[in-house]
Amino acid sequence: MSDSALSIDWIAVDWGSTRLRAWARSRDGGILQRVDSAQGAAGLAPEQFEPALLELVEPWLTPEKRTTVIACGMAGARQGWIETPYSSVPCRPLSVERLVEAPVVDSRLRVLIVPGLSQSRPADVMRGEETQLAGVLAAQPGYGGLVCLPGTHCKWAELQEGRVIAFRTFMTGELYALLSQSSVLRHSLLPDADSSDAWDNNVFVDAARHAFDHPEQVWAELFGLRAQGLLQGQTAANGRACLSGLLIGAELAAARTLWQGRKITLVGNIGLPGLYLEALHALDIEVRALNTQRTTLDGLKQVFDLVVTDNRS
Repeated sequence: MSDSALSIDWIAVDWGSTRLRAWARSRDGGILQRVDSAQGAAGLAPEQFEPALLELVEPWLTPEKRTTVIACGMAGARQGWIETPYSSVPCRPLSVERLVEAPVVDSRLRVLIVPGLSQSRPADVMRGEETQLAGVLAAQPGYGGLVCLPGTHCKWAELQEGRVIAFRTFMTGELYALLSQSSVLRHSLLPDADSSDAWDNNVFVDAARHAFDHPEQVWAELFGLRAQGLLQGQTAANGRACLSGLLIGAELAAARTLWQGRKITLVGNIGLPGLYLEALHALDIEVRALNTQRTTLDGLKQVFDLVVTDNRS
């Protein structure tokens, strides 16, 4: 037991498919410590979740109390720790009544998993993003408009009067990974260990603009990335920039009916979200970006507050 464990009131956890992140929190929401690991939900059997969590947070636990862990993300998936039923939209992003308590052996833990959201028509689901949507509402009370949540599967969600009205998922990130790593394009896009070529942002922006204006042409452009590498010496980095621009531009075109004429909030501003932000700005689309970690933590804090209030009633 560490000295700081005595001042930790609860633990926030974001359990993605590939990463596990945990934050030691005070009752007022302050962050006392942060840890993470590569033990994502996709690589764990149900009985492995508790040991993976304990490996990170055991120094924060004391035998004198049972520490509440609020977890969002893939821990609640069908293949996760314990399946949590979806809440159907339209609904508020978070509901304390639908939290599911995960089975644990260690008596120092109480683990509550946040349910995801579902939509019947068109059929769609999300896990983890609902917590970020709650964080968006915490940062922008009364917000009405679209929220873009980039990731392997990018979500576009409509918020109105504190509720999630509808959402759509685009597999843009996964398509990028499959095309760049598993298709014939990999021969021109995978970085060479000896190469020092750098990503040209102008290539990305030009490709995004082209795909946005002519999304029907994207599928005819893809093999050209291989040909350009063979015939014109296009670098692998610029090939990846072009592929990313084509796919993100096509997504923005496909989502046009969702965001056109509405406010847009983007969760994130670096990495993949940064590319969405760059593409939106290049297309003169007004957008406000929020910090990803802050948004997730604000959402988890809302769950904790609801749990504390519920326990007192």
